Amino acid sequence: MNDPFQPITILMAEDDPDDRLLTQEALTESRLTNGIYFVEDGIELLDYLNQRGKYASSVDSPQPDIILLDLNMPRMDGREALEAIKADSKLRRIPIVVLTTSKAEEDVLRSYDLGVSGFITKPITFDGLIEAMRIVGEYWFSIVKLPPRKRR
Repeated sequence: MNDPFQPITILMAEDDPDDRLLTQEALTESRLTNGIYFVEDGIELLDYLNQRGKYASSVDSPQPDIILLDLNMPRMDGREALEAIKADSKLRRIPIVVLTTSKAEEDVLRSYDLGVSGFITKPITFDGLIEAMRIVGEYWFSIVKLPPRKRR
């Protein structure tokens, strides 16, 4: 169980602004008042995690406790970013949950082979997304013991 006084930081890698907004609203509706930060592709995700460029400030870009990852993004997709994160000894312990429209068995298998912690196909309704975020929140923030944050 996680420390209830320690806020959980969520980093979402998602290129679609509507999906980012809906996920943020679903987290709010699910009463998850955690800090959520957004990047738009795999390159920005790696920049954020490595505190490069516009993500250099640990105040504005805190290390995430969990990453929600879309697979289909421009420049560097989620599969490539996942592979890079899990190959990095400083980042590999951050839990990553794929949240994508893909239902392809190949994507599910490859994601788990690369070390993803969970794979969720995005629900097609907002109510479904709220319920999915409630369950994700309950599991990851109430039940699971997350690895301690490393100081950057």
